[in-house]
Amino acid sequence: MPSVPVPPEVDRFLREPNPAVMGSLRSGGGPHTVATWYDWEDGRVLISLDDSRLRLGFIRRDPRVSLTVLSEDDWYRHVSLIGEVEELRPDEGLADIDRLSVRYRGRPYANRTSPRTSAWVRVDRWHGWYGSRPVREGDALVG
Repeated sequence: MPSVPVPPEVDRFLREPNPAVMGSLRSGGGPHTVATWYDWEDGRVLISLDDSRLRLGFIRRDPRVSLTVLSEDDWYRHVSLIGEVEELRPDEGLADIDRLSVRYRGRPYANRTSPRTSAWVRVDRWHGWYGSRPVREGDALVG
């Protein structure tokens, strides 16, 4: 499994608003996965969490997470990021969820009443899949 930083092709892929699935650990150690919006900035991942969601409690207890980002048009092309949440903070003014909503939907987030928490993930390792083989340097992951 390669360490960071990611190669330029993977960086370009992660900058796209692709579908993603985040994994965290339940209190008993079992996996918990959920589809999520994300953003990629300077080798870190931004995730926004509704304060009522289970995964926020899981992350507070154990910050280890993974994020698998799937190509929007070909899920055989994907990159998985493994790391830890290194920062949790209230999403004041819902600026971070708006950032993600604009990225994915082109407009600010509609629900203005639920409190949210922003999570920044430090990526330690990554791996990817491109067609029928692991991602190699030079692979054109973005069309």
